[in-house]
Amino acid sequence: MYCPFCNANDSKVTDSRLIREGNQVRRRRECLICKERFTTYETAELTLPQIVKRDGRRDRFNEDKLRAGIQRALEKRPVSAIQVDLIINSVIRKMRAFGEKEILSSQLGEWVMESLRNLDPVAYVRFASVYRSFQDIKEFHEEINRLQDLEPTPE
Repeated sequence: MYCPFCNANDSKVTDSRLIREGNQVRRRRECLICKERFTTYETAELTLPQIVKRDGRRDRFNEDKLRAGIQRALEKRPVSAIQVDLIINSVIRKMRAFGEKEILSSQLGEWVMESLRNLDPVAYVRFASVYRSFQDIKEFHEEINRLQDLEPTPE
């Protein structure tokens, strides 16, 4: 690993920790030449299935795009960045376990909605309204009624 300060290629690892639910390794390194310390991250490079869009186009999975959609739904909601990361990691795990070379974008949307439904019902309805292309207030009302039917009643 080249030192980002002096560009030397000799460094030693001073600390390693698993992060992101064990999907990434964070390493603290020290340059043997200039003695500066820096952090590196290591992730296994696994290929995820291609995403098949509604119109039939195929795209590579884009984690940033998924994160942006989830964050839009969660705007001004009391949900932490860690909880967003957990949703994204859950979707990625499900994609890997799916076992196919292609996956429908609708399946990804369903997984996200399932997570949001359990995390924040307002964010769920926001996401569902875009994902399912609600056309009028009636569709919002129907989705809210479905959501209320799923909630356990207090005893």
